[in-house]
Amino acid sequence: MISYRRFKSQISITLLVTALSWLVCNLAVAAPPTNDTFTNSTSVTVGFNEVLDTTEATTDSDDAQLNMSCGAPASDASVWYSFNATSDTNVVVDVSQSNYSAGVLVSEGSQDNLQTIACGPGAVPFFATAGTTYYVLAIDDQLDGGGNGGLLSISFNEVAPTTLDDFTVNPVGIVNTRTGVATISGTYTCNNGDFLGLFADASQDVGRIATIRGDFFFFDSGTCNGTSHPWSGNVVPQNGKFAGGKAMTMTFAFTCGPFQCADGYIEQKIQLRGGKK
Repeated sequence: MISYRRFKSQISITLLVTALSWLVCNLAVAAPPTNDTFTNSTSVTVGFNEVLDTTEATTDSDDAQLNMSCGAPASDASVWYSFNATSDTNVVVDVSQSNYSAGVLVSEGSQDNLQTIACGPGAVPFFATAGTTYYVLAIDDQLDGGGNGGLLSISFNEVAPTTLDDFTVNPVGIVNTRTGVATISGTYTCNNGDFLGLFADASQDVGRIATIRGDFFFFDSGTCNGTSHPWSGNVVPQNGKFAGGKAMTMTFAFTCGPFQCADGYIEQKIQLRGGKK
């Protein structure tokens, strides 16, 4: 027969074992991520992605030293990654899908002597040179007002470059002999840009001392898809009128994507042919 006292003692022992087991299990679960510190940074390459619980991640002097050259409002719940590129490439580190306000600091250098080369909330691009080690710090920047980390969703992906592949000015333009407005045109081909902007200046000598000048701006969007597209614009003279004959054009074109821009410049003589409209 088990006495009440013995039964009570057995219950106490059982409760103690249960409590200790719960404590051990939760201490294991609540441990900081393995890459909580600079010296234990996770080595990654292009294409890496993971979801990581950072609620127990800490911040330390390495975080503070790096953030001195960035100025993020906080560097809480931080974790470290080291990145090496096998070739020169554009990379974007994206933490925008995390369930808290996460930011990224990308750096070069060594421990205690790191310099930020790019930083910001959400997605941060940078140009990676082959053979260089970059240290990436993912943080809780506290822009959402509280908490310590959460589920960090981080990825390292290559970014297709924004390019202006081809850009021409047609050798023949049209001039309205009544108004003196000249129309010049050409083509462009670009890739991975959000838009194409073009500024053109035209000048024409009249006699020995007079020069007629004018300019225009052309803009198009959604056309940087690797195929050739036309551009044209009316050059309204600032003084006098353009006429049939030779004119000098200076044309500057540029396109920008999410992370970079590309541009081109052409200085070219063209022939204006007259016609009334």
